Amino acid sequence: MSSIVKKIREELKAAADEKVKISTQRFFKEETKVYGLKSAAVAKIANTYFSQIINLDKKEIFALCEELFSSGYLEEFGIAAMWSYKIKDRFLPADFKVFERWIKKYIDNWAKCDTLCNHTVGEFLEQNPTFVNELKKWTKSKNRWVKRAAAVSLIVPAKKGMFLNDVFEIAELMLTDKDDMVQKGYGWVLKEASRKNQTQVFEFVMKNKKDMPRTALRYAIEKMPIEMRKRAMA
Repeated sequence: MSSIVKKIREELKAAADEKVKISTQRFFKEETKVYGLKSAAVAKIANTYFSQIINLDKKEIFALCEELFSSGYLEEFGIAAMWSYKIKDRFLPADFKVFERWIKKYIDNWAKCDTLCNHTVGEFLEQNPTFVNELKKWTKSKNRWVKRAAAVSLIVPAKKGMFLNDVFEIAELMLTDKDDMVQKGYGWVLKEASRKNQTQVFEFVMKNKKDMPRTALRYAIEKMPIEMRKRAMA
C-alpha cells in the first residue's frame, strides 16, 4: 500500500460517523461498503491529498486511483474519481481503455457509476468525441452498470446540447431494458438533453412512449412544461 493511500484510509476511518454510514446505506439496494462521511468531507480530503500528488506522472496518479478503487469503499472511490477528473488536461485517447476497465472492474452501484462517468468519462468524450461510438457497445453488456454508464457518461455534454443524436441512439438501444437502473440512466440523459433540445427530445419520447418503460419516460419529461408532460403520459 502506498503511504498516501494509507494516510487517506486512516483519515477516513478517524472521521467515520455511524449515523452517516447508516443513512448512506439507505440509498442502495445492494450492500455497500462505506466509512460514513458526508460528500463535503470526502471532497476536502481529496483536495488536500491531491496537492501532494499533482506533480506525479499521470500513470502514477492513475495507479493511486486504482489502489483506492480496489478497496470497494464508496468514499475511496469518490476520491479516486475526483483525482482522475482533476487531471483532465492530461487526458489522451489511450485513456479510454483505462476508464472502461475501471467501469467494468470497480463499479458496483449507481453512485460509483455516476461519479466516475458524469465527470471523468464525460469530459473525456468532450475532448475525444469519436469515442461516443464505444458507449453504444456498452449498451449490449450483461453488466447493468456498464449499460447505465453508456447513458450517464453523456449527462454533462447533453446538458450543453452536445451528442443529441448519440443520446437518442443509446436510449433506443436500451429502450425496453427491464433494469430500473438502466431505465433511470437513459431517462436522465434524455432529461438533460431536453434542456437545450426540448422539441427533439419530446418528439423522441412521443415516438417511443408505447415501448418506453414509465420510469424512463417520467425521467425524460421531468423538465418539460406541464402540457407536454400530460401528452407524453397520456
